[in-house]
Amino acid sequence: MLNFSDELGQRTWERINSERVIWLTTVSSKGIPQPRPVWFVWDNGDIIIYSSGHAKKLTHISVNPNVSLNFNAGANGYDVQIILGKAYVDKDLPPSNLNKAYSEKYGAEILTLDMDEEKYAGIFNVGIRITPVKLRGLEAIPDIELDV
Repeated sequence: MLNFSDELGQRTWERINSERVIWLTTVSSKGIPQPRPVWFVWDNGDIIIYSSGHAKKLTHISVNPNVSLNFNAGANGYDVQIILGKAYVDKDLPPSNLNKAYSEKYGAEILTLDMDEEKYAGIFNVGIRITPVKLRGLEAIPDIELDV
């Protein structure tokens, strides 16, 4: 479980509770990072996303469960929180329309996609659970002496 007691953890917790989108990065079979924006909810220490059953991210996760999640860094690029985690398909998750937290967070937005929550759940029918293992922020740039 992530530690939210320090400044980085507190800012991360704020964003988990306020942001609508998080960037999920998986790694392809060729070792190429594959970032994509996803909807998410927090679930007792884990992050839950829903995916189409045909998405490449499912193949990537089955081969390499190591993923990262990050929010947009803000206008100045300094608001950085990176969550490293382990992902897996969780067959015990309810469909998104029966996941109360997910439905409350995204139900209205799903309607703007010209579908109801049941239709959405039929398309995005694979639940992915990501267990965070480490939190990183913006790392300081080391002092470098330049020969001028």
